[in-house]
Amino acid sequence: MSRRCELTGVGPMVGHNVSHSNIKTKRRFLPALSPATLASDALGQSFRLRITNAALRTLDHRGGLDPFLLKASDEELSPKAQKIKRQLKAKLAEQVAA
Repeated sequence: MSRRCELTGVGPMVGHNVSHSNIKTKRRFLPALSPATLASDALGQSFRLRITNAALRTLDHRGGLDPFLLKASDEELSPKAQKIKRQLKAKLAEQVAA
C-alpha cells in the first residue's frame, strides 16, 4: 500500500535528522494519511479513500467531494479517484441532457 494521498498526490519527502553535533542522516517525512469515507451527492454513494488530513480540510472548504474532484487535475488524482471523477462527469452530463 503506497504512502500517497489519493486526492492530492502528496507523498513521502526526504530530509535530514540533524543531531546536536550537526551530523546529518537521511530520513523520510511521511504524509499524515487517514482512511476516510467520503459521500458523493451527485452519485448517491460513499467511497473509501486514504487521504491526508490537509486534503480533508480542503474538502470541507470546497464543499465536499464532488466540487473537489471537478476542480482537481487528473495528474494528481489516483486511478481510483479518476474513476470516481469520470463517473461524476458522466452523471452531471446526463442530468444536463435530460
